[in-house]
Amino acid sequence: MPIERGRALLVALVLALAGPPAAAQEVTLTLHQFLPAEANVPRLILDVWADRIEAASAGRIEIDRYPSMQLGGRPPELMDQAIDGVADIVWTATGYTPGRFPRAEVFELPFLVSDAGAASGAFWQLYERDMQEEFAGVRLLATWVHGPGVIHADREVATPSDLRGMKVRGPSRIVNTMLETLGATPVGMPVPAVPEALSKGVIDGTTIPWEVTGSLRVPELVTHHTEFEGPMLYTLTFVLAMNRDRYESLPDDLRQVIDDNSGLDFSIFAGETQAAADAPEREAAVAAGNSVVTVRGDALEPWVAAAEPVRKAWVAGMDARSIDGQKLIDDARALVQAGDR
Repeated sequence: MPIERGRALLVALVLALAGPPAAAQEVTLTLHQFLPAEANVPRLILDVWADRIEAASAGRIEIDRYPSMQLGGRPPELMDQAIDGVADIVWTATGYTPGRFPRAEVFELPFLVSDAGAASGAFWQLYERDMQEEFAGVRLLATWVHGPGVIHADREVATPSDLRGMKVRGPSRIVNTMLETLGATPVGMPVPAVPEALSKGVIDGTTIPWEVTGSLRVPELVTHHTEFEGPMLYTLTFVLAMNRDRYESLPDDLRQVIDDNSGLDFSIFAGETQAAADAPEREAAVAAGNSVVTVRGDALEPWVAAAEPVRKAWVAGMDARSIDGQKLIDDARALVQAGDR
């Protein structure tokens, strides 16, 4: 057998044994966010989304994940990082940039939201209908809210008057306004700064949902927690956003992969999943011997009454910006109630 023919047969045999070639990776996207990789949102929501995209694209899309601001900057800069292309995709809280996304604030108003999944779906529907202009710099992939906001403090908080004189961390303009209205001194900061602020006495307490307390070691730093039965004291709005040019540069079929795994259904999944992660973290705090006050029934009335000026002030502020704030509240409530299950 001539040498060249033998080599050709050998190559053919190797190729046959190797099987069909794997799909070639075509696109690498960066996903940047502010929490540690082991926290519940990255682990249970963002990784699930990214894994689905990679699988549905048959490996043609790879998503490199950068937790804890590993690409640099601070959490309030994440939205601009998506707009400027520093990162292809970001997950962030809209409240980290106060006043920039005013319509989204409706879901953060006190005692408006009862179900995180329903509110997350309502947020997506209002985004598609009324918030396109606010988010024009990016392609939104999902919108959601977390479960019930909880007060975690170094002393018992059972009534609004217990907050007087306390310095309490708030995550957004609306929550800070609510804390001030209830009598506390609000201290705005992104959630990664909470452990150090608590340990150094910069703040006496913080508002965060149960689900993130474990990754931030909050039950080790404070021993009292105040939760609310029924409508939530507050919640926070989040978005998964992609650089618009990067999205539009993708082939049609890969854009379809992203679209098929984003939007309304994923938003509801994200809200429900984040809220479902509350229970194990609450159980861990109780097991550690911490005290939990659950405000319910008649005990809720002073809180609702004390927080009512926040809603009125927000409506007035929206009206001053030529935005019908009361209509947004009415629309949000109707959409939440329609999706509540």
